[in-house]
Amino acid sequence: GDLARIDEQGLLTITGRAKDLIKSGGEWINPAEIEEVVGAIDEVSLVAVIGRSHPKWGERPVLIVELREDGQISDESLLASLRGKVASWWLPDSVVRVPRMPLAATGKIDKIRLRAEFGGDGQGSAA
Repeated sequence: GDLARIDEQGLLTITGRAKDLIKSGGEWINPAEIEEVVGAIDEVSLVAVIGRSHPKWGERPVLIVELREDGQISDESLLASLRGKVASWWLPDSVVRVPRMPLAATGKIDKIRLRAEFGGDGQGSAA
């Protein structure tokens, strides 16, 4: 199902999908909020955040980005964009750059494929 919040004016905002939530050390992380911040960076074309298995925390977030053709930005700058905007434990442990983000038939980012490739032990490679 969808995740939502109601603001002070009583407006309902959809904030993500329950199946995309990452549980890390007993805390819930909403990938959609991380994606919104990183997706606003000019150099970034497409962004996804998935959970990667972690022996201590259960899962940890991984930031997956497709940069624009002329985009040049460091992994540290991508992560720095999140500091102060999301909780410190939400910061992804790693950044994966892909030449092309996999898309499902609907045109949406194929998170199932991303989880299969990058969500296991972290040994996946960019497709």
